[in-house]
Amino acid sequence: MAFFSVLAALVIEHMRPLRQPLRYYQLYTRFNHEIEHRFNAGETSHGTIAWALAVLPLLAGTWLVFALLDGISPLLGWVWNVAVLYFTLGFKYFSDNAEQIARLLRAGDIEGARAQLGAWRGGDTRQFSADDMARVTIEQVMAASHRQMFGVLFWFVLLVPLGPVGAVLFRTASILARQWADTSGLFGICAQRAFHVINWVPARLTALTYAIAGNFEDATFCWRTQADAWPEAEEGAVIAAGAGAMGVALGQSVTVADEALWRPELGMGQTPDADCIDSSVSMIWRGLMIWLAAGLLIVVAGWVS
Repeated sequence: MAFFSVLAALVIEHMRPLRQPLRYYQLYTRFNHEIEHRFNAGETSHGTIAWALAVLPLLAGTWLVFALLDGISPLLGWVWNVAVLYFTLGFKYFSDNAEQIARLLRAGDIEGARAQLGAWRGGDTRQFSADDMARVTIEQVMAASHRQMFGVLFWFVLLVPLGPVGAVLFRTASILARQWADTSGLFGICAQRAFHVINWVPARLTALTYAIAGNFEDATFCWRTQADAWPEAEEGAVIAAGAGAMGVALGQSVTVADEALWRPELGMGQTPDADCIDSSVSMIWRGLMIWLAAGLLIVVAGWVS
């Protein structure tokens, strides 16, 4: 059941990819800002209560709908799984952005590429060079593939007896960790710690997936030696392994608001260009095929036994 739920959701997302603005994401973001405004008194305990209020009701509601529909008919429960996965996954959502930036860079439209990257990633990209944009786009697409696909799939499969609760858990925890990262005081610590725990295993599985899909030796070397230097260790593992697997150098300094922003170097090899952006998307596709092939083998093994 889990394999066919994933397969159906991926097919639908490929045919009808999510597009900005994501209305439900905007509503959830406003809800989170309201919770932060009401509960942020600068203490860890307040952040813990806020995190629980932002996550647990969604998990309970997701499970309750699944239990009711599955009780009526397993087919309805399966449809609910597919629907929730569709709205929590987003491979085409981020890969289309990356491919559009690559096309703009190849066409020499630097300003267009900066605008596209800024709208997708956020932040000031006005002083990014073509090399900067290629590096940052590859980093963004690798990190997004984990947050919006591999991590979601891992937790969905792990908690599949509860329906799509695992997918919702990973996405909400990921969103809160990013949105409350720069809050004042100790409020955001719970969100960071919770996502660190939730993300520890899937991040390393994603890094391993990139290693298998590319140059395994270089990927594992970069993963071991460089990941901890990145501000977020789990994201560092994903990007370092992906960069090593592709044989490109990521990270490095970029200029933001007339100031050089230092970032650790990840990966090894050539300076990436627009073609490397397309190569990163292709590597992620190969990684997804590896996961689907493994899932199919498990299904077949279950049928045989």
